[in-house]
Amino acid sequence: MKTSFKYISYFFLMILGLNLTLSSCTSDLDVTPKDDDEFLSETFFQDPASYKQVLAKLYSGLYVGGNDGDNKPDIAGIGGDFSSYLRLLFVMQEFTTDEAIIAWADGTLPTLNTQTWAPANEFLYGTYSRAFYEISLANEFLRQTSDDKLTSRGVDANLKAEIANFRAEARFLRAFSYVNLMDLFGNVPITTEKDPVGFFYPEQKSRAEVFAFIESELKDLDNSLVATKTNEYGRIDKTAAKFLLAKIYLNAKVYTGTERFNDAAKLSSDIIATSGYTFANVPYKFLFSADNNRNGAQNEVIFPVVSDGNAIRATGGGMSFILHASIGGSMDAAAQGMNGGWQGIRTRKEFVALFPDATATADKRGTFYTSGQTLSIANVGTFTNGYAVTKYTNVNSDGTAAQRNDIPDTDFPMFRLSDVYLMYAECAVRGATGTDMTTALGYINKLRTRANASAVTTANLTLNFILDERGRELFWECHRRTDLIRFGKFTGGDKIWEWKGGTQNGAATASFRDLMPIPAKTIQANPTLKQNPGY
Repeated sequence: MKTSFKYISYFFLMILGLNLTLSSCTSDLDVTPKDDDEFLSETFFQDPASYKQVLAKLYSGLYVGGNDGDNKPDIAGIGGDFSSYLRLLFVMQEFTTDEAIIAWADGTLPTLNTQTWAPANEFLYGTYSRAFYEISLANEFLRQTSDDKLTSRGVDANLKAEIANFRAEARFLRAFSYVNLMDLFGNVPITTEKDPVGFFYPEQKSRAEVFAFIESELKDLDNSLVATKTNEYGRIDKTAAKFLLAKIYLNAKVYTGTERFNDAAKLSSDIIATSGYTFANVPYKFLFSADNNRNGAQNEVIFPVVSDGNAIRATGGGMSFILHASIGGSMDAAAQGMNGGWQGIRTRKEFVALFPDATATADKRGTFYTSGQTLSIANVGTFTNGYAVTKYTNVNSDGTAAQRNDIPDTDFPMFRLSDVYLMYAECAVRGATGTDMTTALGYINKLRTRANASAVTTANLTLNFILDERGRELFWECHRRTDLIRFGKFTGGDKIWEWKGGTQNGAATASFRDLMPIPAKTIQANPTLKQNPGY
């Protein structure tokens, strides 16, 4: 990757030592400086480089939970490792589904394995708080970069033009957090840079109102984000906004009650035809290796969450968590490029069943470690119960070592073109206008050919097949919970997996769990918030 943005992010985290506290009564932040660095003050912004440093803080917040990596947590009361955005999103999207299960018994973490969570769950509170922290930081950056502010500081025209790009990226990152909040919690407050900083109760909006706000923002950002593939690696461009918009259209029936598959299909076609992002014609494993920013995989990754063992010191968040926690039993940590395993995450037998038997011609996406592991999970707390997963690795694609073995270099592919292929195919199966099954089949078989899986025909393209194929292609990429809900298979009894509902054989769960509860601590802080039904 280009080093300029990556290292400015690390430098920024090291010098500021900032520790902001989520206000107890608002979704915005008290951004009064906590130390002599006077972050986000007039003095701070006298340095022209400060604007990019704040933008770097916004991006790094997706990976680390505080300054100096996981130290000095951003959010009071939540450790920097546990409050990593990527780590929390992975917990919400994967542990609650058939794709993953974790052995640890930290606090209320086991209830996420079994769909038995309650409003007091601290991981739900962490997720809610982290997303609103990012929103609040984006809001304050937008306040500090208004035309009036920039003019009063004597910012020259060239820097103003660059800051305009920064503002668009901040708005995208804010929209990204609102999508996650809408998806997980439904009815949440909306705060923007136009709201005051300080004591007030932000008004809770309906899920449909949040959807409308996000849609408006993402459509407007098409006019202000930089052109596709003209930004530094790891930063947002127009295609990222189109992707996120296509994704909320794909799930619009869940969010608003109205289908928008036609719109999702149109945007997917546009991204495939005109974005400049191309299918990575490399082995599937290259997409998840330590050098996936430069081995050809980067051609299809629209939005990576950047990791770097030397520049971004996250010991317990982000990819450090995903890799360390997925190693245990008889696995050789060094073979994964790591210095040890935390014996936590495996997958469930129902997900393994989506792949053919392990033969020389099997689907290469089925990256399971089986030696010493049982297929079935009799004891959730025993790592060797359940197959381990080796999808992500901290080894370069040519077999050479990464920069270090305690913190990985592997970037997380939050958005990639393969997902757009699958979105188009799903829209086609659902009968969206402007799509055709022959094109959809071509996209599906392109993915399957890369994976060494057998080709399929249009007769195979059913909704159940699409859901399964999304699992095979995108597992452990923070999509599964959302996908299962869209297909009506997250709760209820249509799809059962081990330990769903709290029993080994699995059981149906109540449909109200398609939404997470508003965290109890959040409602205590803002009593105007109404809890989701069922909780």
